[in-house]
Amino acid sequence: MSENFTPNERTRVVREPHRGVYDRETIDKILDEGFVCHVGFSVDGQPYVIPTMYARVGDAIYFHGSAASRMLRGAGAGIPVCVTVTLVDGLVLARSVFNHSMNYRSVVALGRAALVDAPVEKIAALRAFTEKILPGRWNDARQPNEKELKATSILRLPLEASAKIRSGPVEDDAEDYALGVWAGIVPMRLEAGAPMRDERCDAKIPVPEYAAEYRR
Repeated sequence: MSENFTPNERTRVVREPHRGVYDRETIDKILDEGFVCHVGFSVDGQPYVIPTMYARVGDAIYFHGSAASRMLRGAGAGIPVCVTVTLVDGLVLARSVFNHSMNYRSVVALGRAALVDAPVEKIAALRAFTEKILPGRWNDARQPNEKELKATSILRLPLEASAKIRSGPVEDDAEDYALGVWAGIVPMRLEAGAPMRDERCDAKIPVPEYAAEYRR
């Protein structure tokens, strides 16, 4: 596993290049923190962008869905895809509307996704999806049966990626700092609430610690 991604024509950040990040640790951390990716692809000249759950395992991103999905049928045939993950860290309120922004971390990965056929790799990917949501859940819940595995397609995309990050304070035009307008950052974060028991769940079953104590 290399420590950095070497930027190329496809992955180099062009707009605001000073925000481009190519080190592996930062990119992996963003991918591991996110829950949803957006997969972009084109079929017969029509572009599509589909949100889906994903997990990073080593040097690859795995994403999945119904075997009947247009996205997975197309991507599984080897069409080029673009996978993006974005985390919003704050609203940047400047003195001028033009300079409003967001603090964010994002990753763009490009390549051709391959359909996962090997049962061992397929199960490992499904386990990674489950453990990404809640570590410890895979061993508690019923695991996929043969029918469910056949109905699910999983794709592997080798990582060819770059990150783009905006952090820090407001950046206003020099003449605007004298304006009597409040400026600053509104921090944003994803926060878990208290678990809510399913109405058909036996009240005698205790809430698992990983759910009761879940934190982001």
